[in-house]
Amino acid sequence: MFGSKPRNIQPSAVRAPGAQQETIFDVGTADFETKVMAASMEKPVIVDFWAPWCGPCKQLMPVLERAVQAAGGEVLLAKVNLDENPELAGALRVQSVPTVFGFWGGQPVDAFQGAQPESAVQSFIDKLVQAARAARPDAIDIPEVLKIAAEALGASDLQTAQSAYAQILQQDEKNAHAYAGMIRTFIAAGMIKQAQGLVAGAPEEITKASEFEAALTALELAQNVPSSDELLALEKKAADNPEDLDAKCALAEVQFGADQKEQAIETLLAAIAQDREWNDQEARKTLLRFFEALGHSDPLTIAGRKKLSRLLFS
Repeated sequence: MFGSKPRNIQPSAVRAPGAQQETIFDVGTADFETKVMAASMEKPVIVDFWAPWCGPCKQLMPVLERAVQAAGGEVLLAKVNLDENPELAGALRVQSVPTVFGFWGGQPVDAFQGAQPESAVQSFIDKLVQAARAARPDAIDIPEVLKIAAEALGASDLQTAQSAYAQILQQDEKNAHAYAGMIRTFIAAGMIKQAQGLVAGAPEEITKASEFEAALTALELAQNVPSSDELLALEKKAADNPEDLDAKCALAEVQFGADQKEQAIETLLAAIAQDREWNDQEARKTLLRFFEALGHSDPLTIAGRKKLSRLLFS
């Protein structure tokens, strides 16, 4: 799409992000067959039997939810209220709560009872995920492909980055890192309308992620493209008035919008060096906003943060 040859990451089809079953959900007798048994043919499903009156259940549930969310869509969590589904509990011989099953391939393959430490829960999930990966040789290693995509984006290899992010979204359509990365590839290619379309169609879970917020910042800055006359006028104003920090900050904003990102960072670093406390640290806050828009792994962000640290702590 962007005119450069992509690296071969995985020989699988690429499709745009779309609808997908939510990662954490309630389930009962009526939909257990669909949401657990059938769903576990595609990816592992953890089933947590709990009750409103159960203290250990309240301890375990947030631990389970955090671990499932951290798994990046490779495992689902189905929550079953024991009081509302006694026949389902009876069918699975649940004698106390919390009781947690791991379903894979339509069958329970592992289980535990009682509240568990986070490390034990993580180990339980890791085993399920590894079993699923072993059964799906075509599945990609999402953390590794995210790393490849970020490196490609940082090197302006936009087609490789987009291909990698798209393959992640094919496997996990609500992966916030990949979704935000896809937005960034369109921004970097100057395809603002396509980036806006992804933002408008983002699933609710993704819109709450910090990665998505950072991509929004990048999109906002990318839409503020100045005219050449505006850029020249601000360059002259800042040069003629070297003590005018307001002019420097305004210049940095238009430099960033004009894709002079390195110059924009240097302009703000110079302003911070002059007076780091000026206007409630406006120059520093603007610079951090630029870093957020670029992404934490971007070489300009890494270099800029080092220079900022030297300024602030020297």
